[in-house]
Amino acid sequence: MTTADPGRPPRRPTAPDGLLVVDKPAGWTSHDVVGRCRRLAGTRKVGHAGTLDPMATGVLVVGVGRATKLLTYVVGADKAYDATVRLGVRTTTDDAEGEVLAAAGVGDGVAGDDLAREVAALTGDIAQVPTTVSAIKVDGKRAYARARAGEDVQLAARPVTVSRFDVLGSRAAVTDAGVAVLDVDVHVVVSSGTYVRALARDLGAALGVGGHLTALRRTRVGGYDLAQARTLTELEAQADADGVLATLPLADAARATFPVRDLTADEARALGFGQWVPASGERGTVAAIGPDGVLVALLEDTRRRGEALAKPVLVLAPAA
Repeated sequence: MTTADPGRPPRRPTAPDGLLVVDKPAGWTSHDVVGRCRRLAGTRKVGHAGTLDPMATGVLVVGVGRATKLLTYVVGADKAYDATVRLGVRTTTDDAEGEVLAAAGVGDGVAGDDLAREVAALTGDIAQVPTTVSAIKVDGKRAYARARAGEDVQLAARPVTVSRFDVLGSRAAVTDAGVAVLDVDVHVVVSSGTYVRALARDLGAALGVGGHLTALRRTRVGGYDLAQARTLTELEAQADADGVLATLPLADAARATFPVRDLTADEARALGFGQWVPASGERGTVAAIGPDGVLVALLEDTRRRGEALAKPVLVLAPAA
């Protein structure tokens, strides 16, 4: 017979499969958040979609149990951010956590027309060189690990889409080192894989003064936004009050990400066995929900032997 470790808090009841929309605090890594959610959810089967830097705050989508299988699809969704770009200073990491590489300042300031022109140039479909301290792998090793080891990291430009790049306001400031800078508040909506730090870097470079990010808050990931997000403190209080951590059920989570197909009982049964069903008529991935409101599978239309069919790419409610 084993006894509980008196120095370890009792394990919490296992949370139901579903998503958590977490408002990540500053100073925490995304992995830190996953670790806390594992303890709150009473399971190690927890993951996240779309890493946020420790400096950043805001929406971090976390999957619990079978919902971790949805994260591959969530991470590819577009994302929205509020950010502050500091013009006049360039850093090693393209954000405020790096060392200063150059501090040219803004001199007599940056003309509004020049700022608007370069922001417009960085809007739409663009080729972006990821920040050097990104998690992109170079010959099997993360770029940030190579950079921190003193290696000269060269990353290739990648196509990304900046759907919105709105300037919300700006203000002049002076750094502790006496450098005159311009802090520009922006709202951006970008495709997956876009680095907002790189937008700050490239905006500063285009204006000839250098730039980096001083604040970043993610306000939306796909269909999940700050209105749905809860802090870790709120999640813990809810779990304590109710006895188990509440999650966004799989079907509701899928509705926020995919077009929905309502299944007949026969279709739900077939998909539960991994069989194909008649085509949905939708492009991309579709959430297939049974008559009982359960998320049965994710579907994608294809053709087999000349017939249009929908194949299950992920079965979440296998037939018993």
